[in-house]
Amino acid sequence: MALAVANLTCIAINGRGLLIEGPPGSGKSTLALEMIDRGAVLVGDDGVTLDRRGERLWAAPPPHTAGKLEIRGVGIVDMPCDEAPVALVLSLTEIVPRLPECGTVEWLGCSIPRLAFVASYPASAIRAEHALARFGLV
Repeated sequence: MALAVANLTCIAINGRGLLIEGPPGSGKSTLALEMIDRGAVLVGDDGVTLDRRGERLWAAPPPHTAGKLEIRGVGIVDMPCDEAPVALVLSLTEIVPRLPECGTVEWLGCSIPRLAFVASYPASAIRAEHALARFGLV
C-alpha cells in the first residue's frame, strides 16, 4: 500500500533516504538543493510516495512531479531522481536546543528517527549529513 505525502522533500545520500518535513517556505527545497550539490540525489520535492517494503519504509518520486525541484526565484528545474529506504526525518523548525534529542515518527507501521532541524543555520547541508550518520537507520 503506497501513501502519497505532501509537504515532504526527500533526497538520497549513498542509498539512504533523508526526508525533510516542514511547511511551505521553510527551506525544504533549499536544503535539498544544497545536499544535491554535495552529491545527494533527488527523490521528491514537496511530495513523495511512501511504501512499506518488508520491514523498511521506502520513499519514491510521485509520478506527477518526478525529477522536478523548485528553486525559489529561479523556477522548476529538471534533475535526476531515484528512490531510497528512509533512514531519517529532519523536521524543520525555527529553533532547536543546542543538543537536541532524536525522537521517532511512524509511517505505514515503520518507526523512523526524527530530528528537529534548523535549515537556516550555517553549513546546513553538512549538519544534515552528520545527522544522518549519527541518527539515521542503517
